[in-house]
Amino acid sequence: MQAGKAAGSRDAGRPLQATMKRGYDVLRDPHLNKGMAFTLEERQQLNIHGLLPPCFVSQDAQVYSILKNFERLTSDLDRYILLMSLQDRNEKLFYKVLTSDIERFMPIVYTPTVGLACQQYGLAFRRPRGLFITIHDQGHIATMLKSWPENIIKAVVVTDGERILGLGDLGCYGMGIPVGKLALYTACGGVKPHECLPVMLDVGTDNEALLKDPLYIGLRHKRIRGQAYDDLLDEFMEAVTSRYGMNCLIQFEDFANANAFRLLHKYRNKYCTFNDDIQGTASVAVAGLLAALRITKNRLSDHTVLFQGAGEAALGIANLIIMAMEKEGVSKDAAIKRIWMVDSKGLIVKGRASLTSEKQRFAHEHGEMKNLEDIVKDIKPSVLIGVAAIGGAFTQQILQDMAALNKRPIIFALSNPTSKAECTAEQCYKYTEGRGIFASGSPFDPVTLPSGQTLYPGQGNNSYVFPGVALGVISCGLKHIGEDVFLTTAEVIAQQVSEENLQEGRLYPPLVTIQHVSLKIAVRIAEEAYRNNTASTYPQPKDLEAFIRSQVYSTDYSSFVADSYTWPEEAMKVKL
Repeated sequence: MQAGKAAGSRDAGRPLQATMKRGYDVLRDPHLNKGMAFTLEERQQLNIHGLLPPCFVSQDAQVYSILKNFERLTSDLDRYILLMSLQDRNEKLFYKVLTSDIERFMPIVYTPTVGLACQQYGLAFRRPRGLFITIHDQGHIATMLKSWPENIIKAVVVTDGERILGLGDLGCYGMGIPVGKLALYTACGGVKPHECLPVMLDVGTDNEALLKDPLYIGLRHKRIRGQAYDDLLDEFMEAVTSRYGMNCLIQFEDFANANAFRLLHKYRNKYCTFNDDIQGTASVAVAGLLAALRITKNRLSDHTVLFQGAGEAALGIANLIIMAMEKEGVSKDAAIKRIWMVDSKGLIVKGRASLTSEKQRFAHEHGEMKNLEDIVKDIKPSVLIGVAAIGGAFTQQILQDMAALNKRPIIFALSNPTSKAECTAEQCYKYTEGRGIFASGSPFDPVTLPSGQTLYPGQGNNSYVFPGVALGVISCGLKHIGEDVFLTTAEVIAQQVSEENLQEGRLYPPLVTIQHVSLKIAVRIAEEAYRNNTASTYPQPKDLEAFIRSQVYSTDYSSFVADSYTWPEEAMKVKL
């Protein structure tokens, strides 16, 4: 009898998982725990027989139980806590639930509910997830990484909590973002959860309310800045890559503008890193624009783009739009002239004081203007993109003017959470007489027009981007992540939008297809990496898609039945 045959036949051919743990250690490990789905044989072999009720249930029945509990709850924060508690005790079941209806659960584990969860993180905190590294741990980060139980880490999401969504400085409460982000790495992209590490770099907080909050879980002092901050980041990057390899993906998340661009430029050519707020947001926004072009029937370089906001997201989107326009054959200078920006002080124009180098690139010859309504009338944009987290910034007048200026105005209200959205889907469709091509950062309900047509507003969620990028980068061992990766990703996402989707008002594929979209992105990234000799996983797989599929995490339970088999009787005879 061959090794593994006996065990496989006893447990329906499920993959075997070995563990040295026994008893309560098994039930307390979320990577191993299956609850009442353990078979009798598994319970006996793992010394957990008697520690569970004498009942055997399937994983599907467990999913049903979680759904019933989920439906009983009335607040999204309580639902978030329910799902995070499940993640803490049974990882496979958590991801089985998430992937059973990703459209339903994504707004709970990520935007917009994760924003509320971060604000209430002291109340919601149950069990530590990830690594908390502080400014006082400088010189010892390599030692702290050794405390993490997993030796193989392929992806790290790190934040310093200074700019959480549109909510500002939440300090250590911002840990909810890397945790939620990595949950989507797995649910949407299939990256193995035990190969992911969420990290909070706690350098203090300038949020006075948090400093006075008795439930606050972070350092209680003002943010440390300057050289000490930079030294901490340098040590962190070096420690991570020394322990987990130069190919370990490090995603920067929710850093303030002052640091986000600087750190991206500093590390992008040395490490395998990207900033999702800059590059991920850019990719998903450009994907929406590319899909919208199939409605407007023209080229991106034919449009004039006006941004409400000039921070990380706006500058990232603008730079990727320039790349996309250049691909159409337009010069870089001509592309830049098609893009205008408005920040807190008004229209960005040449000669205006205190412009950063990033903003100066988009400063054009024009008189200074402050009121957005007046700016829209003067610039006459065909594309209006909101990324300044100013709720209601796109007023009725602005939306009506956009409709008067354009047959099919493109209006993206991308700020998160929902309360910060520049306008709602209903407002956009109402004030543009149903002609607006709309996308948002947070989800909005379908809108039925007076004509009876129902439109399903597209949600330009970064989760269309980062899970597929991560899967592709990890699978082929990409050493550095260039801007071309994000333009490729945008093109793949736009290609997945069907004509039927566009007729329904969707600029993005339905969320239910996100795993398929992530796989397509990963395969394209890997194909281009091998073509450009930037991959490091060799030999190159003959069938890239099959190879990447084989890397994807399975939410199905493994079998813990011992791999037992027999020898020939003659070999087992006792010799006297």
